[in-house]
Amino acid sequence: MTFDNLMTSGMTGYEEVASDILSLRTLFVNVVFIGEPGSRSWVLVDTGMPNFTEHIVHVASERFQGPPSAIILTHGHFDQVGTVVELEQFWGVPVYAHALEIPYLTGLKDYPPADPSVGGGLMARLSFTYPNEAINLDDRVFSLPLDHSVPGLTGWRWLHTPGHTPGHVSLFREVDRLLIAGDAIVTVKQESLWSVLLQDKQLHSQPAYFTTDWDTAHESVQSIRQLEPSVAITGHGHKLSGEMLYASLRQLDENLEDTVPKHGKYVD
Repeated sequence: MTFDNLMTSGMTGYEEVASDILSLRTLFVNVVFIGEPGSRSWVLVDTGMPNFTEHIVHVASERFQGPPSAIILTHGHFDQVGTVVELEQFWGVPVYAHALEIPYLTGLKDYPPADPSVGGGLMARLSFTYPNEAINLDDRVFSLPLDHSVPGLTGWRWLHTPGHTPGHVSLFREVDRLLIAGDAIVTVKQESLWSVLLQDKQLHSQPAYFTTDWDTAHESVQSIRQLEPSVAITGHGHKLSGEMLYASLRQLDENLEDTVPKHGKYVD
């Protein structure tokens, strides 16, 4: 399969967010390549859905010279770590995540099961089938530095944005105010199959069916809003930027209580 065919295959799509930022969609979740094309120094953020290892390796080999210096995980849900074991083994590079996320990445603790009763839409109703078991990276995964620096990246810092998971993080680059949000916010209504298929761009809070702490999730939205990002790449959906992003963050923050499910396994 050629690179052009890969990019238009329907399962993947990509956005050149900046000269050194490529966001690649794997089925319905994004992975992010950070580094100038042709560089030997780059980082991969999240690893997408299972069965996309060859796609990610191919894009990386077309874009860079050599393996990444690190893999950074915003969190450990199945759709963010679907290829991390294979990629770590193939490239032989360290994986980093927040310390609170490490138990879910070393086989010690499973995530709470999804709640199909919240969010509405077919994606939410089917969420009881989504894997919640821990993966085991053993001694190949490390805690992110306490000084909030990001291994392999200059000018970036990580921000603790829990709620969706205990150790969820987002990444922020001050110089151009670029945010990689993971699932702390998303730009598609992830609970709706129709919205996912259309990739309808609209800012939303975390995918409801896997969010277990709504108060903390709201605090994370507020933390992101205070950053005043100019561009946001989210775990699901297309990038959002400029006034649309600013206004959407304000609206989401001010009205988030209205979007929290009235009842649910992790609401009641």
